[in-house]
Order: sequence, then structure tokens, then C-alpha cells
Amino acid sequence: MAYRFARTFSAMVLAMVLAAPALAKPFIYTNARFGTSVTFPHEIFVSKAEPPENGDGMTFLAADGASLAIYGSNNALEQTPRQLADMSSEGVEVTYRKLGKDWIVLSGHDGNDIFYHRLEFGRGGVIHAFLLKYPVSSKAKYDPLVSAIAESLNGP
Repeated sequence: MAYRFARTFSAMVLAMVLAAPALAKPFIYTNARFGTSVTFPHEIFVSKAEPPENGDGMTFLAADGASLAIYGSNNALEQTPRQLADMSSEGVEVTYRKLGKDWIVLSGHDGNDIFYHRLEFGRGGVIHAFLLKYPVSSKAKYDPLVSAIAESLNGP
């Protein structure tokens, strides 16, 4: 019995070691201006777009055309979640919309891309957000990542 357990355990450890390179290493981006942070797989989003001059955030790019924009902004117009969701929905086909007291989730299609947009209202009138866009052809690759990225969105 002990021999069978040791052999099974050894096989499991070997399988985990062999699978480890296939797992994406997490990376945490934190915006210095607003404190907005998101954790995502750095092996997928391998490059950065030119950052905006105002320091609001950063967009990370994947080789297959996907992008992950992480940013903060001041709620200068003092919009409610409903008002901000309505504004953020303009020009895209929203297939999923959920509002909370201090958060918004929008998902749908933007041309040939699928998008997932999450915004959270933080302290001091700051909105923390990310926008993930990916080609419809890459749906199987990115759909499993959405929940973990969304749960990692954080800010003061």
C-alpha cells in the first residue's frame, strides 16, 4: 500500500513539474497615479502600448491581438454606476451588463473582438478599471482568464 501511494505521489509530482512551464506566471501591474492594480498572466500579454502622457494607466498587448488596458480615472462628472455604464456602452454591442452599488461589468462585442470591462468606484472619487479585448477566434483561450483578472482588480 505504501509503495503504491509513493509511486502515485511521485507520478503526481512529476506531472506537476512537467506542466509548470505551461502555466502562465502572474504579473501585478499597479498604476502609480491612482493605485489601480490588476494581476494577469505576463506570458500572454508580452508587450506594452505607448503609455498615456497623463499616467492614467497602461495597455498590455498579446501576440494574437488581445489587449488588456488597466487604468484609473477621476469621476469628475460624479456619475453613478448606471450613468457610467450607459456612457461606456456607446459604440459597442453589450450582451452582458451588471451593476452594483459601486461597480459595473459590461461584456459583449466590439467589431470582431469580445470585450470585458469592469469598473469599480474607489475612495476619493476614483474609478479603477480594466478593459480586456480579444479576438472571437481566441475565446477559448481568454474566457477562462476573465474571472481571475476581474477578481484581482483593486484600488484604494
